[in-house]
Amino acid sequence: MYLLIMGAPGAGKGTQAKLISEKYNIPHISSGDIFRQEIKEQSKEGKLAQEYISQGKLVPDDLTISIISKRLQKEDCNHGFLLDGFPRTIKQAQDLDILLAKLKIKLTLVLNLVVNPERIVNRLSQRRVCLKCGATYNLKTNPPKKAGICDKCGEAIVLREDDKEETVKTRLDVYQTQTKPLVKYYNEQKILINIDGDLGIKDTFKEIVKILGDVNGNN
Repeated sequence: MYLLIMGAPGAGKGTQAKLISEKYNIPHISSGDIFRQEIKEQSKEGKLAQEYISQGKLVPDDLTISIISKRLQKEDCNHGFLLDGFPRTIKQAQDLDILLAKLKIKLTLVLNLVVNPERIVNRLSQRRVCLKCGATYNLKTNPPKKAGICDKCGEAIVLREDDKEETVKTRLDVYQTQTKPLVKYYNEQKILINIDGDLGIKDTFKEIVKILGDVNGNN
């Protein structure tokens, strides 16, 4: 299966992507993770990406698609993958279509997690992250055993700048403007399925598994 998962910031894409990747044994390909790996390896593309990121600028589309292309041609993608965080714009989606056509791959399905914006603001404003080990908590649904302290490594957990209420609202506005048009784009290709992301992690995943099972059954 060749999948793409979409949704607003805080919709739960990362959580569901990890579950899908584990169940169906396909690589979870996050654009952010790819950038970090290329930068870590100090590849030609990584060095270029780092220049933009260090200046707080978006990595240009042509460089992004080059890095994505390199990743999709690795052996672990031969039987499927799950894209997360790319594409973000219509132009990137069109570039991805061209790339996939060259690789003789066709997207099986686009999963679009739909979550109430107000719930996203509440969810992210309650999120706390350990900057040392990366563990994530939610003060309401998944609090640490000791207030303010990471269960795993004992370091302090913090509210990231990205998760502050005003920042979240700005990120949602950007999503509505830039990324939501992709819903129409993939809808027109008849490969987009809307998923109720307000159901909770387990029930949302059950819905995804049912949909993917139906798709496999029809192939």
